[in-house]
Amino acid sequence: MNEPTATGAPLAARKYTFPKEEHLCRKKLIEELFSKQSSSFGVYPLRIVWTKAAAPTTAPPQVLISVSKRTFKRAVDRNRLKRLIREAYRLNKYRLTEQPNGHEIALLGIIFTGKEKSPLALVEKKLISGILRLIGTTVEASASPSAP
Repeated sequence: MNEPTATGAPLAARKYTFPKEEHLCRKKLIEELFSKQSSSFGVYPLRIVWTKAAAPTTAPPQVLISVSKRTFKRAVDRNRLKRLIREAYRLNKYRLTEQPNGHEIALLGIIFTGKEKSPLALVEKKLISGILRLIGTTVEASASPSAP
């Protein structure tokens, strides 16, 4: 049961939690996340938006999860989708935090852009794909020298 992971830590040592400190709630930080300095990409039905941290860290980023009221009129549907995204993130955030050299993501926004309700399996698959792409994007950006 305690199989080692890629980083050598046993699975039992992982904490699959999403505490309040990791939720992005401050209005000023949310405005910073959606400013011109942030980057984004889409992995349908999700859109990933993030801002870069000053230095690599192993601490999890603050996360904002959003579902459009225009697309899903009923609060029940929006809350269900947000719950699915939170669960998928909670189970897979270790992919981000257990990077050997850390990650450079300070703020992370996960926006559901799909038009139909999706099952957990699809949301989780797309979120994993987005996290892996995010890790690859930030690694490439920090590895390549900036052009003058």
